[in-house]
Amino acid sequence: MWQFNEDLLYLTFEELKNDKKSLYSCLLVNRICCITAVPILWRNPSQTSLSKNSLDKLFNVILLHLSEESRDTLKYRGMNNLIAETYHRPLFNYISFWKYLEFNFLERMISSKIIEKSNVHVMRNEILKLFINNNTKFIHLSIRQNFDYQLLHLTLEAECCFSELESFQSYDNIDQNILERLTRICKSIKKVKLFISTYNYGFIKLIEIQKNLNDFRLIHTSSFGNESFYKSLEESLIKHADTVQYLSIGWNPTTRFLSYFVNLLYLEITKHYFINWNDPTWDDPNYLKNLSLPILKILKVYRSPLNAIVNLINNTTENLSEISIHCNKNIDSDSCKILIQAIYQNCPNIRYLKLSLNSYLLISEFENLLINCHHLNGLIINISKDFKFNWNMLFQILTKSSTVSLFKFKFFSMIFKLEDIKLFLENWKNRKPILLKINQYISEPDPELVNLIEQYKAKGVIKNCFFDPGEITYEDFEWI
Repeated sequence: MWQFNEDLLYLTFEELKNDKKSLYSCLLVNRICCITAVPILWRNPSQTSLSKNSLDKLFNVILLHLSEESRDTLKYRGMNNLIAETYHRPLFNYISFWKYLEFNFLERMISSKIIEKSNVHVMRNEILKLFINNNTKFIHLSIRQNFDYQLLHLTLEAECCFSELESFQSYDNIDQNILERLTRICKSIKKVKLFISTYNYGFIKLIEIQKNLNDFRLIHTSSFGNESFYKSLEESLIKHADTVQYLSIGWNPTTRFLSYFVNLLYLEITKHYFINWNDPTWDDPNYLKNLSLPILKILKVYRSPLNAIVNLINNTTENLSEISIHCNKNIDSDSCKILIQAIYQNCPNIRYLKLSLNSYLLISEFENLLINCHHLNGLIINISKDFKFNWNMLFQILTKSSTVSLFKFKFFSMIFKLEDIKLFLENWKNRKPILLKINQYISEPDPELVNLIEQYKAKGVIKNCFFDPGEITYEDFEWI
């Protein structure tokens, strides 16, 4: 009977894994609750944003796990101030519960302490011995930029603690010996996220050897572009086409490549601003036209030509629920009409839409989108060159034609007029209160605008409003 209760308790606490405050309170209920909650709390300490004080406390707990030999080593090197004079063994081996190893996080803890430069590598190695041993089993590994920890490829313990990795994140300047060892011991990675500034064919081998790859994401960190590398990467990924459901890439994919991934739920294609645009493929009106993505739910296409975006949308089968679009250049009224028509004709079930355009949004056609997409719940409009854009007309269309389900908005503008926003909010009365985020591309919001927002929060028109100076500090649809 107790076994059943403990199992049930574990499942209950699992539901609280992202609510650290509630889970922490369970520690004091009784012994069984404490034993059940501790492994969940310590599974991923790097997940939570910690204050300097909390980071220090966490680091001190880690130091309590050091062996006598390691403690003596640190004392010998003059780091007595970091070692408690009276040693108290922790109630649990907390590090054995640690499942997400983020080397950036460990470095941040070490760098927060006052340690002589010549002693940093000593402290780092002693800490790593706590994590890389036969008592740990990690499911996630994140390797930071300029990573060069000899311990990772010199110890047999590394094979034990990384053999069950499910998620891997790395920069491409990883030591080749470390990458080769990981390729030999890691066969069950489901999620790979790579930050690329040059080509590293070792990643291709790592990807190829996995048995159940589900999520692949590549992010460019420089103007790197190598067609041979991309082609090899595509061929490696094609071997996992049956299992990959989440795909984020930073190159021009061939239609042949994408056609294999019929099980995709999430597709993101990002053409970075610093990469050469002279690619005739993207100007081909038939590019990505003969493609079927029957169960795709989320599509994100950034800095891409209109024809590719429209063809991708047309290739879905009414399953898209989220679209984020950023066109790579100015589009005229005809092009804007084609884009918006493609959305409301092919995506009747869309719930979240982001449109990032340089200067033009065809308001009349946008009204048809609001009328036809009954399930639309969140809308982001970003007109980067909006000096001539009629925000007032857009606001009027929103209050006139939005369905009852639409009440979450984000607007990006440098020219918001106070009277336009006031009229929009006034006309929104007696509807569901708005969740609003405003970006004016300035460090501090306009005080008059802040005051106006507070007035309409008091009237119940706005549920909550956030001002943000930059687009990159949050997810597109954090409401979800």
